[in-house]
Amino acid sequence: MYAILDIETTGGKYNEEGITEIAIYRFNGHEVIDQFISLVNPEREIQPFVVNLTGINSNMLRSAPKFYEVAKRIVELTEDCILVAHNADFDYRILKTEFKRLGFPFKRKTLCTVELSQQLIPDMESYSLGKLARALGIPVSDRHRAQGDALATVKLFKMLLDKDKRKSIIKNSVKVEKRSKLSSNLKNIIEELPSDTGVYYIHNAEGDIIYIGKSNNIRKRITQHFTNSNSKSKKIQTLVTSVTYEKTGSELVALLKESEEIKNNKPILNRALKQHKFSQGLYSFVDDRGYVNLRINHIKKNEKPITTFTNRQSAISFMNRMIEQYELCPKLCGIQKSETSCFHYDIKECHGACISDESADAYNKRTSSVIQKNTYENKNMILIDRGRDIEEKSVILVEDGIFKGLGFFDLNHQINNIDILHSLITPMSNNRDTQHIIQSYMRRNKRLKVVELSKL
Repeated sequence: MYAILDIETTGGKYNEEGITEIAIYRFNGHEVIDQFISLVNPEREIQPFVVNLTGINSNMLRSAPKFYEVAKRIVELTEDCILVAHNADFDYRILKTEFKRLGFPFKRKTLCTVELSQQLIPDMESYSLGKLARALGIPVSDRHRAQGDALATVKLFKMLLDKDKRKSIIKNSVKVEKRSKLSSNLKNIIEELPSDTGVYYIHNAEGDIIYIGKSNNIRKRITQHFTNSNSKSKKIQTLVTSVTYEKTGSELVALLKESEEIKNNKPILNRALKQHKFSQGLYSFVDDRGYVNLRINHIKKNEKPITTFTNRQSAISFMNRMIEQYELCPKLCGIQKSETSCFHYDIKECHGACISDESADAYNKRTSSVIQKNTYENKNMILIDRGRDIEEKSVILVEDGIFKGLGFFDLNHQINNIDILHSLITPMSNNRDTQHIIQSYMRRNKRLKVVELSKL
């Protein structure tokens, strides 16, 4: 017996979604013998993109039953059934999460029609439900609504049953949920953690911090620590008794806090290399013709690069982007070696600085722009990024090229003078690590808001 279903959700963070609509068809292998279709009040906000996709909005759900009111019917309809869905892992996870909120265990065998289709109908252009149904001539009404998608899945599953002549593929594709290998104390720790960006601290029985990390999803990262089999994870699993955390909202804030906290606490399981994550630097010099040359070189102790990179590959990738964006000469950037003109000059993508066809003044204006954009030496600026909630922003302060610290401010308050800004900032250490973290983040995140202090 099968229970073929489709679920629509609110969207949002992993394991924090709620069900907005559910459709289940109890199927005996030949025909549908029972069904249940209902909107569900998720008691939480629906993400705007989900409203646009499904057409289901909060007004439609105000009078809909809450999950606990339909839970009994779902249990009855799926009892002794294999759950079948298009991307079954998702629908099964959502159902288990909802039942877990009620304190009720929900365990079923599952079958995924995506995986079955890939085996029984190979070489399709796409295995999304809409495109697969269209290619196979399966009519779909109310796409992205539970009833329409569940009915399409019923028709698709019938077709897959027919194609599996010996019924061996479908039988072998049934998934049985394995018992969790996590001990109860590790499970309990994970349950208390948020799926937010921040810094986490792993403590031993004495309360000492044994490991510090940062993640865009703290719960997911700790779960990885507790389930991985590498030597560090095994040590963590043996020693951990609790995990504390600090939400940051911004990945940049998390990176800066992680760096500072590791230096201050020196946890036994943090790698020493954490303090030296970069090896390559961008440098400049003026050649005997007066042209400013750029070079990627290994960082030496007493040298001060314009900006830094984690490895040579990322540095070369950056240099190639600058060459293209600022129309620089690859030869003067150390990317191409030639006795005469560079290859880019031959294909008219270099203005000829390599053979003095372009004046040094004209060329140096563009290299100066690259240097100016990628260094914050002597600069006074603030970086504004995400906050810990929707009504908040984070702010990082750099004065005279020195990282001063970070803080948070409410969107209802304007940062309109330097005194207000200083009152928001928690002082932090300035070092080569923080410089690398900030510069690297600025390169990678084009949406980061950068404001010069003189403009406040």
